[in-house]
Amino acid sequence: MRCGDGRVRWGVYGAAGVLFVIRESGAPFVMLQKRSAMAHEGGSWSCAGGALDEGESPYDGAIREASEEVGDVPADHAVLGEYLFAPAHDWTYTTVVIEVTDRFGSSINFETDAVDWVHVDEVDDRFLHAGFAAAWPHLRTIIETPDT
Repeated sequence: MRCGDGRVRWGVYGAAGVLFVIRESGAPFVMLQKRSAMAHEGGSWSCAGGALDEGESPYDGAIREASEEVGDVPADHAVLGEYLFAPAHDWTYTTVVIEVTDRFGSSINFETDAVDWVHVDEVDDRFLHAGFAAAWPHLRTIIETPDT
């Protein structure tokens, strides 16, 4: 859709994705998806996600999209938080941050070229999708904020 700021974005009802986190020996790693040439900003790294269906919550849409792109989401996961990226008054992208206990994921459809688990200190070394790059500092804060 053409958004209020003049940019074209995917998802009439907005979009959502999941940033999966695992802690190994206390160190946080995140799952990144390399977007295929068939996807928006192909060749860049981001989290699995996509357009929301009408009436779908960001959490439900994010889980659905991740399942379609990188595989079944482990049932034993914990939601750490979410970040709402709102670059226009009429469009948002919600990233749900979910901690899992085991690594999973692979390229299972045309939108994904690769899946990699990356230490949080190395995320900025990747060629990131512009929207994900804008959200990353906020997402990292969610990952590194201790439970209270």
